[in-house]
Amino acid sequence: MEARDHEIEKELAATLQARGELGPEYESALIDSFLEKVEQRLDATMDRRVRRHLAEQQVTAARDPRSVRPPSAAGAPPGLGERFGFGVVSLVLAVPLSAIGVVNAGIEGLVATWLGIVGVNAVHAARSGGLFRQRERRAAPASEWRE
Repeated sequence: MEARDHEIEKELAATLQARGELGPEYESALIDSFLEKVEQRLDATMDRRVRRHLAEQQVTAARDPRSVRPPSAAGAPPGLGERFGFGVVSLVLAVPLSAIGVVNAGIEGLVATWLGIVGVNAVHAARSGGLFRQRERRAAPASEWRE
């Protein structure tokens, strides 16, 4: 285990001890406080990783500027982040929209809501080329080294 794991374990133990001393009425505040500390640790870890990755890219670019390629040339399909984000957002919004549909129109409202969600995602995928790029990518050689 790393030192950070021990720090989190200590924080959890302190939170549990405080809950035992203060009682269940302070439970939500204690949990929020603990989760905030965990989130701060995660943010700090991610910041360090991003800074390290950017520094590595800068060093690589300084050594050989021709070696730096845009993400789409490095293997990630263009627009993948946008399509993934759109899908995630539509699923997150699907929960309250489904509840509204069921409350207002019963099962018919739920079906109509999901048909709308699927329709919007299908149109977005078709417009961004997501339905047809897979075939084009498979036809291309897997490596730049092959002739």
